[in-house]
Amino acid sequence: MDKLTGQPFNGHKVLIVGVANEHSIAWGCARAFHELGAELAITYLNDKAKPYVAPLAESVGASIFLPLDVSNPGELEAVFDAIRTKWGKLDVAVHSIAFAPKADLQGGLLNSSAEGFATAMDISCHSFIRMARLAAPLMTDGGSMFAMSYLGATRVVPNYDLMGPVKAALEASCRYLAHELGPRRIRVHPISPGPLKTRAASGLKDFDLLLTDAASRAPIGEMVDIMDVGYACAFLATPYARRMTGNTVFVDGGVSIMD
Repeated sequence: MDKLTGQPFNGHKVLIVGVANEHSIAWGCARAFHELGAELAITYLNDKAKPYVAPLAESVGASIFLPLDVSNPGELEAVFDAIRTKWGKLDVAVHSIAFAPKADLQGGLLNSSAEGFATAMDISCHSFIRMARLAAPLMTDGGSMFAMSYLGATRVVPNYDLMGPVKAALEASCRYLAHELGPRRIRVHPISPGPLKTRAASGLKDFDLLLTDAASRAPIGEMVDIMDVGYACAFLATPYARRMTGNTVFVDGGVSIMD
């Protein structure tokens, strides 16, 4: 894809949560906002992940680089304390994290455990609500928030199982947050990318079959990549999309319109 030109996000502060490696959807978002002039804050999951994420953060000149495991009390608050201290404001927040225990993810919804379901819901959905609660006071001039969903939130996708209801809850949460935050000129967007070979997706059973099927049904004849998702988020964060909020935006080559 050709590189976009111009710097519409000069002076804008953008938080990217969920970069695990160069294949992450969150990394596509970071690259897109960086190309367009934004200053970035990037998080990494833990010490094991840091060596993979640190070179990426350095390559885009991230001025804030901190650990964030949303299941650890206080870590999300520490990230926003750093943003408040260094920047004093925030314009965009991108949430691109999801997790479910492997046994619950691959065992079918009927056999999912209460504990596994609760864990998936907390990390994949409620952490976005917690992030929004902390981000909103920093978006004094308005802003945009993004959460990553998938087609399995609205349709049955074989082997997506537990994550279908969880992503459906995430999309509903985005709609309600869009309603609550609209008067503060903060727009909330659930983004639904097509299947991508990310670290998180590798945990899905028969994921390669899902990719092949999506590629064969995409009206544009090819699958999306992480930069397509990043550029879509960047567009939605501009004034060109100033009257858009709350609706799930599909970035999937048109797969979602097909039977």
